[in-house]
Amino acid sequence: MPACGNDYSCELVDKLGLHGFWGRTVQFLLDKPLKILFVVVIAAVLSRVLGRLARGAVESLAGKTPVRRVSARADQRARTLAGVTGSVVRIVVWTVASLTVLGLFGLNLGPLIAGASIVGVALGFGAQSLVRDFLSGFFILVEDQYGVGDKVSVAGSVGTVEEVSLRVTRLRADDGAVWFVPNGEIRKVANATMGWSRALVDIVLSVDADVHAALAAVSEEAAAFAQDQAWAEAVVEPPQVLGVEAMNADGITVRVVVRTMPLRELPVGRELRARLLARLRRDGFSLAKPPPVAAPTATATDSSTAAAAGTEGG
Repeated sequence: MPACGNDYSCELVDKLGLHGFWGRTVQFLLDKPLKILFVVVIAAVLSRVLGRLARGAVESLAGKTPVRRVSARADQRARTLAGVTGSVVRIVVWTVASLTVLGLFGLNLGPLIAGASIVGVALGFGAQSLVRDFLSGFFILVEDQYGVGDKVSVAGSVGTVEEVSLRVTRLRADDGAVWFVPNGEIRKVANATMGWSRALVDIVLSVDADVHAALAAVSEEAAAFAQDQAWAEAVVEPPQVLGVEAMNADGITVRVVVRTMPLRELPVGRELRARLLARLRRDGFSLAKPPPVAAPTATATDSSTAAAAGTEGG
């Protein structure tokens, strides 16, 4: 009787009394397929469990970030990235399972793994910036820091986002220029369209103006502006008159702030300035005048030139 040890298939063949070709055939059919089936079952379980864990981790990260906007776009983006992450995990699991199955058939995987390792190290050294771009882009998309249509300032470039991928962000500047910013170079992001914006309106009154009466007029006009139905959609909260912001010999600065919808702060600020200016003029308040521009003084060169001209004329 052959020494089977703990080999189940060998012991089963011996119990069945099979020898020679049939014994080896039955042992092969029991040995290899069972091991392959075991590997496939383990891979299926791991791919499902690890895929769900990866998707849950991405969705949790997208839901807990403080800069995340509660919007359909953010939820859809989180689900998409979670699905991609789960797919990557499943690909890795099934790749390892496939290599294991090939090893069961007696293939020498040593040279293949060694070659893949060398190529991976070389690519790792040569593509460090590329990997950094992809990782940064992944977190930008997961956290929904900005999206297409947002006006942002990233890496010293200001513009409207036209495309966001895992590697690069494409911006359209106000002058029409297109900026391609690698995600790995983005350290700080200023998003002007996240949630709300704020319009600042400064009014410079003359130094002899009645400040309390002017503040009352400004507050009344600002409240009337907030109730205007034409601007109700753009104004999030009624304007706030903060009072005297600064004062000097040239005038007294009164500041008004109003919270607006994203990208509506400029038109709201222009309209509010026009209304406040008209109200103050109607109530007889005078605005501060800019300081007079000093006349240019004659330089030493000009004096020399004038003297030379006078000498030649004499």
